[in-house]
Amino acid sequence: MTKLLWNALKVSPAIAATLFAAGSALAVEVNEQVTTVAQLSQEANSIGQVTSVSQFSDVQPTDWAFQALQSLVERYGCIAGYPNATYRGNRALTRYEFAAGLNACLDRVNELIATATADVVTRQDLATLQRLQEEFSAELATLRGRVDSLEARTAELEANQFSTTTKLKGEAIFGLSQAFGDTRVGGADLESNTTFSNRVRLTLNTSFTGRDKLETRLNSGNFVSNDDVTGTRMTRLGFDTGTGDDDNNLEIDKVNYAFNFSDSIRVKIDATGAELNDNVNNFHPDFASSGGGALSRYGRFSPIYRQGAGGAGLTVELNPSGPLTLSAAYLAPRANDPADRNAIFDGSNTIFGQIGFKPSQAFNVGLTYARSYRNNESGIGLFDSTGSSFANNPFSDQATTSNNYGIQANFQPSSKLTIGGWAGYTTANSEVSDADADIFYWASSLAVKDFGREGNVLGLIFGQPPKVTGGSNGVTSEPDTSYHLEGLYKMRLTDNIAVTPGLLVIFNPEHNNDNDTIYVGTIRTTFSF
Repeated sequence: MTKLLWNALKVSPAIAATLFAAGSALAVEVNEQVTTVAQLSQEANSIGQVTSVSQFSDVQPTDWAFQALQSLVERYGCIAGYPNATYRGNRALTRYEFAAGLNACLDRVNELIATATADVVTRQDLATLQRLQEEFSAELATLRGRVDSLEARTAELEANQFSTTTKLKGEAIFGLSQAFGDTRVGGADLESNTTFSNRVRLTLNTSFTGRDKLETRLNSGNFVSNDDVTGTRMTRLGFDTGTGDDDNNLEIDKVNYAFNFSDSIRVKIDATGAELNDNVNNFHPDFASSGGGALSRYGRFSPIYRQGAGGAGLTVELNPSGPLTLSAAYLAPRANDPADRNAIFDGSNTIFGQIGFKPSQAFNVGLTYARSYRNNESGIGLFDSTGSSFANNPFSDQATTSNNYGIQANFQPSSKLTIGGWAGYTTANSEVSDADADIFYWASSLAVKDFGREGNVLGLIFGQPPKVTGGSNGVTSEPDTSYHLEGLYKMRLTDNIAVTPGLLVIFNPEHNNDNDTIYVGTIRTTFSF
């Protein structure tokens, strides 16, 4: 790396212009902080080649030194610079810029001599180089001294960097929220206070080959779910920890390794924290993130991607970047428990398959199927805290098998507008009795990007959370229909800070008209680094 930087600087007056001419940057470079090795390398690699000093028009062609160097440059092609010839101006070339060009020619001539092509270097050219070197000896010495300093500081960065294979990413969420309405589900007064909570995640992404990734995520938070006061999980926020733990206990909640089995096959192995919405396309890019997407849990993506979440799993994607993608997965929420009705095959599990079709950048659609088995060891929760309590557990804690069918799509008529949504249908069967249930849900969304300012997103989500629409052997449909309405406005304050105020409205909670409308107001502030 340091050799690359040194060589780039030796042969490039354009770099000299960057470091010296632009505000005498190189003149003070010794006192400034070096950013990163990668940035320095990128700067060096971005330089193109020119072959004539006259292309740097800000160099006055009246001085003998200019004419001498111009002749050498055009003879030996030894100056590197910007290909758009930005120095075609009226200002003079500084002595440091000139010294960088001279140094390039010295290096080029030495190279020719070393490669046994010295016959192309004339005695007159050698004499000219000697005279130029004597006249600009001070500038050449200063230039080389500063490069030595950069080399030393670059070596220090390399020696003290966090890791050569691992990158650290972080996200911190501050949430200000309150649920309000006349009554909670069941008819009692809705008594809620304004809360202020947090969630922090640190993710270590490690790559050993450049085409693989080992992800280790640490999670901590103190959110308490709104259903404690509203009586329905339809009011849950998309970024609450969901564990009932309000002590900010730190845990490793996600460990997985992804690699390319071949150019067209991507494999991901989850040791813990497996989530289908992370492993495959969920067709809801503007709202899927808990830190930057929808404020509610249901508004993030279709509940079909919540099947089998939380444990170990294997996901395989065929042609993941192509117009037609095939995805398959097997997830086991309690794969680590060897006890009866647990582990990889004897416990709760999900078999998942998806066909994704992307004929253009503007349109994307997916057809999805998941077969899930749930028992009390991992909790029934067919839709993982989205939808009504009855839809999540239609057979009163009996082990349940479900077949889940989904269609998801998003359409971008312009770069500023995205229309998305999903619909899902589930048939659930008790493993203890002959009871069965039919469950249906849907949602649509609208995202207006760069609304008011670049990076901002105005969002609207409307839909029906999972509802039991029919059944047999004691299972009847829910009497009414709940509707989920969510409006939000994500304001990008900086590249690392976003503030998202929004309002969640649940009409007829738990699919019952006797329950009053419940509102949840939220302001989410997300810090990412």
